Amino acid sequence: MNAKSINKHLPFFIEKRLDSFIQDLIEPNKNKKHLVLGKRPPEGAVVMQSNDYLSLSHNQDIQSAHRQAISEHDDNVVMSAIFQQDPNSKPGFETQLAQYLGMGSCLLSQSGWAANVGLLQTICAPKIPVYIDFFAHMSLWEGARISGADIHPFRHNNVAHLCKQIQRYGEGIILVDSVYSTIGTIAPLEAIYEVAEEYGCALVVDESHSLGTHGPNGSGLINELGIRDRVNFVTVSLAKTFAYRAGAILGPKKLAQTLPFVAYPAIFSSTVLPQEVARLESTLRVIQHADEKRRRLFERANALRVGLKHIGFNIRSESQIIALECGSERNTERVRDFLEDRNIFGAVFCRPATGKNRNIIRLSVNADMTEKDVDHVLTVCQAAFDSSALEFI
Repeated sequence: MNAKSINKHLPFFIEKRLDSFIQDLIEPNKNKKHLVLGKRPPEGAVVMQSNDYLSLSHNQDIQSAHRQAISEHDDNVVMSAIFQQDPNSKPGFETQLAQYLGMGSCLLSQSGWAANVGLLQTICAPKIPVYIDFFAHMSLWEGARISGADIHPFRHNNVAHLCKQIQRYGEGIILVDSVYSTIGTIAPLEAIYEVAEEYGCALVVDESHSLGTHGPNGSGLINELGIRDRVNFVTVSLAKTFAYRAGAILGPKKLAQTLPFVAYPAIFSSTVLPQEVARLESTLRVIQHADEKRRRLFERANALRVGLKHIGFNIRSESQIIALECGSERNTERVRDFLEDRNIFGAVFCRPATGKNRNIIRLSVNADMTEKDVDHVLTVCQAAFDSSALEFI
């Protein structure tokens, strides 16, 4: 194959579009890469880019269970999950996860994104009002858009504004995250449920960043608050605390009877494989007995939040997700480089994850962080805050 056949000519309108992305997102940056692409963390750096909050990705028991399942399972199940919905084919992990959260049923999906899109495609009739927190995950926005719903955002965690929207547009579906993935705030779920009940709305809670970390045995925020019987639907990404690649949709039994045959992500994607399910089962067992890791996680997160606020940062976090609000792309690039030059690696969030000039650097705490790590982060952040070359919102 020669170079000419590899670099095929594109129509002008596509060339123009791709060039516009390069000029907008890549060329302005000092390293000529996208803003999220800084340096590679060296050994010994404090890496806060991962969602593996309980530090389970290298757990030996989980890895051993996965390897054993790979060697034992030779069934040919590379097919859509639509063909795996009879009682003899459905994975037992779905029942285990439903019982863990206290929901009527559970369906595995390929990702948290697929879970949210698939759920909303199933429960949203065209033009139904959907009320979505402004900071809700993009997959909830996309699911509502694909379903043809009438989307009505409400101000972040502002229950009064939610009420006004419902009074104006009528009963519908409320979409929130339990813990918001950008700035780490927690939804006022008890108040939101009361609004849903008063106005006849359904409530969908994405527990991706609280399952495994919050609640009894890590069973999530709806269990911590004692409202699981009041929440209609729960979605989760199992690529956070479960440290793997999958998602799940939990709700009433009628949902499990219908969604696999209605939702496009369920119909047109291959099922989660048996060896992957075995890994998830092993991970669930570890998470249920990880109270010490949860205690250490929140101890470190609290120390970091308090320390950053003491320095003078605007920290809105109430969880293990902590955001440094950096504003413009150029300033964010300078802050990123300042931190990385001093062995602190966070995750840059920019368009489309945030609004223009509302960029953040997200610091995700994990249970294996030490007090020394936290002290180092605070020392570097103090220097960043004091630097005349850097700005923070």
